[in-house]
Amino acid sequence: MPAGRGPDTPALPWLAAVAAAFTVAQLVLVVPDVGLGWDETVYVSQVGPHAPAAFFSAPRARGITLLAAPVAALTASTTALRIWLAVLSGCGLLLSLWTWRRLLPPHVLATAGALFAGLWITLFYGPLAMPNLWVAYGALCATGCFLRAVRDPGDRRALPGLAAAVAGTALMRPGDAVALVAPLAVAAVCVRAWRRPAVLAALVAGAALGGAEWVIEAYVRYDGLAARLHRAAEIQGGMGAHLALDDHVRALEGRSLCRPCDVPWRHPVTAAWWFALPVLAAGGLAVAARTRRLAVVLPPALVGLSLAVPYQLIDYAAPRFLLPAYALLALPVALCLSALVTTPRRRWRVPVAAALALALLGHLAVQYKVLGRAVAHSGAAHEAIDRVVAALRRQGVRPPCVVTGSEAVRVAFRAGCSSRQTSGHDGSITVPELMGTARRQPVAVLVDGDRPVPAYARGWRSQPLPPLPGAAGGFRVFLSPRPEADAAH
Repeated sequence: MPAGRGPDTPALPWLAAVAAAFTVAQLVLVVPDVGLGWDETVYVSQVGPHAPAAFFSAPRARGITLLAAPVAALTASTTALRIWLAVLSGCGLLLSLWTWRRLLPPHVLATAGALFAGLWITLFYGPLAMPNLWVAYGALCATGCFLRAVRDPGDRRALPGLAAAVAGTALMRPGDAVALVAPLAVAAVCVRAWRRPAVLAALVAGAALGGAEWVIEAYVRYDGLAARLHRAAEIQGGMGAHLALDDHVRALEGRSLCRPCDVPWRHPVTAAWWFALPVLAAGGLAVAARTRRLAVVLPPALVGLSLAVPYQLIDYAAPRFLLPAYALLALPVALCLSALVTTPRRRWRVPVAAALALALLGHLAVQYKVLGRAVAHSGAAHEAIDRVVAALRRQGVRPPCVVTGSEAVRVAFRAGCSSRQTSGHDGSITVPELMGTARRQPVAVLVDGDRPVPAYARGWRSQPLPPLPGAAGGFRVFLSPRPEADAAH
């Protein structure tokens, strides 16, 4: 039997059970109560026919939009979209772990899958229309296919799988695809036994195929690739000497975005697993070295670190950014935990296993608590948006219409309006163009708290709106005068 080749069948029940549990947990704990977030709304609006598409800024890629399209193009139901993505994410977990079936034992893969799927971040983003979890699956598949291709030239599925996984990653987030391909390409060049031109060709072809749409759009909408990269860097804040490690720790308390991340760290227990992760991963590498599996376990660890590094050089954090790193590092962690249970002498195995079980139960309890907090916050925001939309409709804001200002993207999408901004990262209309639009259809300017009212809207009719979670103060709308066509009647 070729190196790295093992039986396929025994892994399937283990991995299918983990994927099924992951899907059911999403359907029960997340799907019923989570509304569309701001970023999600931008992605879904590109294919949802009931509202105009929101402005699509330079850093974004359309992969997740294509994944959501089969449901979003047919119905405005958030629940239907959530169910579709929950099932797809369960299948994605199964496929990405299945790729490794010839490289690691089934129980190690199942443990890795359970550890990754048990994180509140993974559960929360499983049914959401966000790209980061799918980057994690793509990176896991790509690394597994890469190792199969370089270790077993007779594995006919490895090279197509490698190219497809890299392409899928690039379609979701081109920058992450670069961080994925770079260490794999270096390994393919530096390790003499792995020098196969076909492997490098698969990496390049996958990146080119997946990134083609983003590059073409750069020339169509941004005056070239360099201009789009520059604009994307401006929006994302660029990279610098700032290390975001402490920002990521704070974000683990349940924040979807920590920007700026100058909030207090109130619940250190939520990051206990985060500090244990590098220790357990290092333990897994030590076990791999002792059992002659280092060539299998070291590459995913290095790729995971490569995917994490760019997100440590920015001045904000979001837990979802590191999902690809967590997925890959779950493999050495699982190997370490498996060795802790099986390696000790017989009389120590039961106590060690019991201690690990208690630690994992405590870990899952914390993850469940944080997940509940994140779900509740999202549900409250969704209900608040609905109340704002109802208030706007009572004021005559109905399609066709335009919403601008604070929370314009989500409010506009729910109301069936266009969302437009006259400045900032999502600037997509000038003030004269907006004033011209106001003569034809309702325009609503949303103002949060003490923020200044735009000069053009100061004479418009003002109404209070229901508050939004996290709003600094009062929330108001400034409504344009009745359109000329209506005033004529």
